[in-house]
This record gives sequence, structure tokens and C-alpha cells, in this order.
Amino acid sequence: MSAGHSHGHAADATPDHRRRLAIAFGITATLFVAQVVGAVVTGSLALLVDTAHMLTDAGGLLLALVAANLTLRPPSNRRTWGFRRAEVLAALAQSALLLVVGVYVLVEGVQRLFTPPEVPSAELLVFGVVGLVGNIASLLVLSSGRDANLNLRAAFLEVLNDALGSVGVIAAAIIISTTGWQQADAVAGLLIGALILPRALKILGESAGVLLESTPRGLDLDQVREVLTEVEHVESVHDVHASLIASGLPVLSAHVVVEDGCFRDGHAPQILDQLQTCASARFAIAVERTTFQLEPPSHAHHEEGRHA
Repeated sequence: MSAGHSHGHAADATPDHRRRLAIAFGITATLFVAQVVGAVVTGSLALLVDTAHMLTDAGGLLLALVAANLTLRPPSNRRTWGFRRAEVLAALAQSALLLVVGVYVLVEGVQRLFTPPEVPSAELLVFGVVGLVGNIASLLVLSSGRDANLNLRAAFLEVLNDALGSVGVIAAAIIISTTGWQQADAVAGLLIGALILPRALKILGESAGVLLESTPRGLDLDQVREVLTEVEHVESVHDVHASLIASGLPVLSAHVVVEDGCFRDGHAPQILDQLQTCASARFAIAVERTTFQLEPPSHAHHEEGRHA
């Protein structure tokens, strides 16, 4: 017997963050165009890297906006979870782009430390300030929804990194202006790259974890088995699986062996309710996202293999 209750998906509804994503995308796309001009005019590595990073920001925000639209589509017979995992795919794409930019920065930055080009500090400062102001505006737009899902968190971190990159550009401009040390531009570019890579790897790892259907962070399956086995009339629990469909959407399934008498006296549905209530209370997994197959002890010989 599996969870046979009929549940709607109203609980799966996600907040609509499309407006803030659209505003942030508009700001970032405008800044990207401005910084392309600045990178050409100044020849600065730090500004070039910040511009490339802003390109990934604009692309990432566009992906996030598309994903936010897709996740609002209702489930169907073909896609039973709708497009909820689109936000994970968008976050994965953004992190991959950031990794490419980060690696390029490190290689180019090291080369420029030995052969630094002349960089006009005044123009560099102007474009750095413009970039910082725009990034702060985008951060304010995204800040309230940054923890809603992986997609928004990746978008927020990209803009935050870009804001820090703008600070690096400004610092490089000031150092070049006051000391004439042209390597400051390469150093700023390397620092921006150092900021990009760890965050890109973090989002990449989290996104891959969801796509590989890894056990949600903080959920101990040994504890799940132990807690479910404590339910009255439950003899054992096996084939326990838990994963994330998307951010904030964990699912849990298990085969639960109960006493033979529970099937004869009609007590099995009550055990099912207890198991679902237990999973919801102890592990914060919604009732409609748990599936428990109730089995008598004699059913064991029908299963060729046992999973954990």
C-alpha cells in the first residue's frame, strides 16, 4: 500500500520573483554596455574582467527570469513536477559561466603582472563608480528574495561579486592615479577572479547535488529509519530514498514492513497517516511529498534486492 491520499500542489506554489529579476536584468544589461565601452577605452584588465563578469550576470539573470517563468507552469502527466527543476539548471549554467570567467582572469592576470599595459586611471575610476552604483541598485532589488531558491541565490551572488569587482576597479584606479603602479590593475583583476571561483564552485556543487538526487542537506536517513520504526506496529523500514526536486521541495519514500494483523483488521491506513505525520513533524517534509509502501513481512521474498 502506498500513500493514496489525494493532495493538491497548492503548497508547492513559489513566490513570484519575476519583477525583481526583470529590474535587476535591465540594470545589469545597461551597465554591461557601459562597461564594454569603458574596457575598450581604458584597456584595463580589472574592468575587462568586471565586464565579462557582468555579461555572465546579465545572462544569468536572464536565465533566472526564464526559469522563474517556467517554475510557475502547472504539473502535467508528462512533467509531474512541472518545471520546478528549471531553477536548478539555471543556477548550474550560471556557475559554469562564472568558472570560465574566473579561470580566464587568473591566467590573464598573471601575465599582466609581468607586462602591465598603461591604464588611464581617471576613466577607470569613472567606469568603476558607475558599475558599483548599478550593482548596488541590483542588489537592493534582489536582496529580499535571495534565499528563496538556488536560482535567486546564484543571481544575487553574481551581482554581489560584480559589486566587489567594481570596488576592485575603483581601488586599482586610485592606486594607479596616486602611485603610478600599473600592476594594480592586474592585482585587482586577480582578486576579482579569487572572489568568483569559490562562489561558483559552491553553487555548482549544490546544483549538481540536486540533479544527482543526493540526500538533502541536514537529513540523516539512518535517523529517518529509526524514527519511522518507532511508529507502533512497524517492524522495519527499507528502500529509503530522499532527494530535492528543487530548492525547498524535498521528497521522501520508503518501504515499511508492518505486522500482518494490520492488513486484516483495516488498521493499515491509520499507520500510513502516522508515518506521514511523523515525517512532516520531525523532518519538515510535507505530507503530499512522502510516499510509504506498506508491506506485510511475507512480502520480502517478492523483492530481489534490498536498498539501504
